[in-house]
Amino acid sequence: MLRIHFTGVDLARVRMAGRPDALWETILSFHRLRDRRDARLFGEWRTETRSRLNTETRLLGALIPSRGYFPDFLTPVEGQYGWDVGLDALRGIRAERLRRELSLVGGGAPPTPRLREFADGGPRQLPRLLAELRGYHRAAVEPYWTHIQAQIEAERAARGRALLDGGADELLASLPPMLRWRAPVLECDYPVDRDVRLRGRGLLLQPSFFCRRTAVTLHDPQLPPVLVYPAAAHLASAPTGPEAIRPALLEDHRQRTLGKLVGHTRSVVLRAIGDGATTSELARRAGVSLASASQHACVMREAGLVTTLRRGNAVLHTVTPLGAALLKGGAVAS
Repeated sequence: MLRIHFTGVDLARVRMAGRPDALWETILSFHRLRDRRDARLFGEWRTETRSRLNTETRLLGALIPSRGYFPDFLTPVEGQYGWDVGLDALRGIRAERLRRELSLVGGGAPPTPRLREFADGGPRQLPRLLAELRGYHRAAVEPYWTHIQAQIEAERAARGRALLDGGADELLASLPPMLRWRAPVLECDYPVDRDVRLRGRGLLLQPSFFCRRTAVTLHDPQLPPVLVYPAAAHLASAPTGPEAIRPALLEDHRQRTLGKLVGHTRSVVLRAIGDGATTSELARRAGVSLASASQHACVMREAGLVTTLRRGNAVLHTVTPLGAALLKGGAVAS
């Protein structure tokens, strides 16, 4: 179990990441690629990703074991500001930190030849690592980025509601079930027993699409504290099957469903969602009945314009990047 200890100052400094972290998603997706579990959700994604992979990933395989520690330098804190910013930070990793973190891979077992070669080369080997990361990211993550963004934005909307309703205490209590808030400690399902003391530094909460079952945090206690955890919107969508991770292949279905959206009322309903709305709020804002608001939201969800996340007895609807683009009359941002 992981126990994160808060002070009053830490509670005031809890914050939600503004966007999905492309490096975290890339590294965690590499775990999912080699994991045979969750076939309903990731099975077809694995097949599609492998068919697109045309670059080497053996170094990534050496640095990211199927279980246990992988180097903190692979997910620099700067990654929260974007893929390119994160790669720039990774490119600047110092040789001393590189060697120190590489020595932890494998839990004390003798390093593999490939890992030893990378460690001996030091920073000179970083261009090779960056090339493998770029190639893998293009095959495994980039085609699904709009969908990943939608899931994280839905998560942010739900946690933002909790924060507004009851402050940081309510925010931490509203996190997915593998995270349990027992003030002043946040307990997390974790493969090892560990205590993290924030000591006034606060905590960055980073929801993730490819994170599964347990939260993840950095190994080095001196680094800025971050907790990566499975987005609840993603967990809720898991039973719907592999189409949850196949937005690119659903385009034909979406085009058929979009035909149902033509009309003034649904346009009003979509705009009424704003930064997030429950079904009752949506009905009130759009001036329609509760049943009508629910039906319109269902159609828009099928079309990929809305994401719905259950919170307690209510559901919270948020507009996806595709829905926002439709409202603005522009293209989906990448």
